[in-house]
Amino acid sequence: MKVIEKEQVHNILNFSDLIPALKRGFSGDFKMPKRQVFELAPGCEKHNAFAVLPAWNEDVIGVKSFTYFPQNSDADFDSLYSKIMLFSRDHGVPLALVDGTSVTFWRTAAVSALASCYLSREDSESMVFFGSGNLSSYMISAHLTVRKLKKITIVGRNSDKVASLITQMQTRHEGVEFIACEVNNVEMAVKQSDIISCATGSATPLFKGDWLKPGAHVDLIGNHNHDRRECDTQAILNSSVYVDSRTNVLNEAGELLIPISEGLFTEADVKAELAQLCSGDANGRKNADEITLFKSVGTALSDLVSAHLVYKNQM
Repeated sequence: MKVIEKEQVHNILNFSDLIPALKRGFSGDFKMPKRQVFELAPGCEKHNAFAVLPAWNEDVIGVKSFTYFPQNSDADFDSLYSKIMLFSRDHGVPLALVDGTSVTFWRTAAVSALASCYLSREDSESMVFFGSGNLSSYMISAHLTVRKLKKITIVGRNSDKVASLITQMQTRHEGVEFIACEVNNVEMAVKQSDIISCATGSATPLFKGDWLKPGAHVDLIGNHNHDRRECDTQAILNSSVYVDSRTNVLNEAGELLIPISEGLFTEADVKAELAQLCSGDANGRKNADEITLFKSVGTALSDLVSAHLVYKNQM
């Protein structure tokens, strides 16, 4: 059995290979039971959790386990630790133990980019990105893999982190304009942007749905709590809504659960899951003026496909 650490994951994965691999994975036959997320101390404001995410397809069986301690940074620990165990589909033989934290960065961003292939306008040129944390560089690079964006505006609470992210992105992506957005300019930036992508820990909406222009695409990946959200109810009502997994999103994501509790949105209003888009069982964007929204909380299948790609390419 192989033990694959984060350095190997980062050396092997790239979005040009991973996004098509995920498309094949989501369009093929797979099984993905409901993931189990256990709050270690229910009712505690720390929200420390342990989760188990199983999945399998015709090639491999996998399970990701992770711990999430959001306040770990205060003690110089990472907030998330994760491992993915892979087994042979034929005989159940253990194949590899793969670092799941690094895989999560790659697959989260790649899933958003894959959804964007179906939901954003092909001629999208501008994006507002909310966030400056560990996922930020992956998210931006993934979106740039599938759309020829010319301008990316970054919104973040920590100006030093935003400046560092801009420097990093300018080095990687020549010809793209990266700018920091002041708080009082957020509304104008959103109103002018083709894509709005959010990867934050915000408990309250980052922008108003009425700010979205015709044809905009919204990508939400930061929130996993039923009572928190990165967009307001109006953004949901103004959009055609798609998800990575109905089961997971409708169990966890306040972006949809809050409008449902308000009686303004229903589970039936979700247009489709990512697998339905990839397989052709559902259509994505219908016209140039449609506002689309993709809510992702992560799936075991995306972990499985990504870890398997790492395993195959390190052999």
